[in-house]
Amino acid sequence: MFEGSLPALVTPFKDGAVDLDTLKRLVEWHLEEGTNGFVPVGTTGESPTLTHAEHEMVIAEVVRAVDGRAPVIAGAGSNNTQEAIRLTQYAETVGADAALIVTPYYNKPTQAGMIAHFTALHDCCNLPIIIYNIPSRSVVDMMPDTMGALAQLPRIIGVKDATGDLSRVPKQRLTCGPDFLQLSGEDGTALGFNAHGGRGCISVTANVAPRLCAQFQKATLAGDYATALDIQDRLMPLHIALFLEPGVAGAKYAMSRLGKCSDEVRLPLVGLTDGTKAKIDAALHHAGLLA
Repeated sequence: MFEGSLPALVTPFKDGAVDLDTLKRLVEWHLEEGTNGFVPVGTTGESPTLTHAEHEMVIAEVVRAVDGRAPVIAGAGSNNTQEAIRLTQYAETVGADAALIVTPYYNKPTQAGMIAHFTALHDCCNLPIIIYNIPSRSVVDMMPDTMGALAQLPRIIGVKDATGDLSRVPKQRLTCGPDFLQLSGEDGTALGFNAHGGRGCISVTANVAPRLCAQFQKATLAGDYATALDIQDRLMPLHIALFLEPGVAGAKYAMSRLGKCSDEVRLPLVGLTDGTKAKIDAALHHAGLLA
């Protein structure tokens, strides 16, 4: 159910407010382009600067717009266990198909603390839970043995792995089992990730190039790595350029160049420098997305 190209969906803004009309149009565009599922209100959805009411609204609106045509994995993580429980339970009530829960950032819990945190979330609802392991942002790293212990719980079904360490995939196959769902959280290494046993990517670049990302994932999952490599060669400059400056500003700028949404972001994020914009434009041309 959860595999292939799964964009970490941006949250479009208009004059400082969430732009729900554009959000709905983005959902339709993604479905037309072959996107396999949606991950609203993750980091790329600017969850750190959404109010709780906005966070919940975006989940509900995406579920409503998708209307069962693809799975929705709701971002519901927090470094506050009780807050994460509330967001996860809300996602369940509005019909999300799973919850993406980040390892608790800033608090720096131990491995035992992470087990306790995710066990509480598992026990609070009936939603499948996907762990989001991103040490570069959360400062803590869930070890494969810890993940293996959590994988024993029936609703802890997988991981979004943004460690950038391809050896994690086979290590986690050993501790979690071959049926544990492993999704890449890094576009640039998604080909190798799937070759090691991954089943897809929760992708930033898929916001900009959904058709190419869906074709790329379809090729890897079919074992057609020659086709996947050809697509990767087209997309790699974009994978790089979108992250020349932190946050989602790169993706939103690229989408604005394609006429899909405004490039507006919320502080403390700011718009891109002219040099980065030029590099993103060049990457869009390289991928064949701009004439």
